[in-house]
Amino acid sequence: MNKSSVTNLIALVLVITGHISAQPILFAIGLFALSGAVTNWLAVHMLFEKVPGLYGSGVIPARFEDFKIGIRELMMKQFFTKENIDRFLSDDKGGAASINLEPVIEKVDLNPAFDGLVDVIENSQFGGMLAMVGGSEALQPMREPFIEKMKSAVKDITQTDDFHTNLRESLEGDSNIAHMQEKVSDIIQQRLDELTPQLVKEIIQDMIRKHLGWLVVWGGVFGGIIGLIAALTNTF
Repeated sequence: MNKSSVTNLIALVLVITGHISAQPILFAIGLFALSGAVTNWLAVHMLFEKVPGLYGSGVIPARFEDFKIGIRELMMKQFFTKENIDRFLSDDKGGAASINLEPVIEKVDLNPAFDGLVDVIENSQFGGMLAMVGGSEALQPMREPFIEKMKSAVKDITQTDDFHTNLRESLEGDSNIAHMQEKVSDIIQQRLDELTPQLVKEIIQDMIRKHLGWLVVWGGVFGGIIGLIAALTNTF
């Protein structure tokens, strides 16, 4: 049982006990506590569930489109602003200087580059000499060493200060930042479009339901205090 159910159960026990034992103070405490706890429990429940006849209930799933728009506006206006993107790209510890291109380079297919080199040789003044030793087939054993050397050379280039400086300067242009913002906005919108009212409800429930349970607890506590005061006032 959660804290909300425990609070309601305790209040109900006080009401029943006070009624059976003819104790007006105990009965008033239980009745007011139950009233406060049930009212707050119903308010929390109405945030997530539609209750027939109660206008405004089920507000979170009913307003999920506004919820999605709010997330998008928050992300774009607070996180992915021009200033924040520019600051990231300019930061030597977290920006363009920290971009590691080695995994990308490893996946690049450099076979077309070797084929282009062979084609250049065949069509150059060395083409005749190459034909005398077996033509382009004679160069095939060089393919793998060529690819490895090219990858190594490209990696070395991408690790130089000049490369990172040029990369940062090219990325920091206003048009590039605007393009990045547009791409980020598209990605966020695509993910938000996958949300459904039920999923939105579950996301918010997971985040705040356990905290909202304290509203029920404190509703019962303060209701009980008010009931005690009311009972004592009537008694004396």
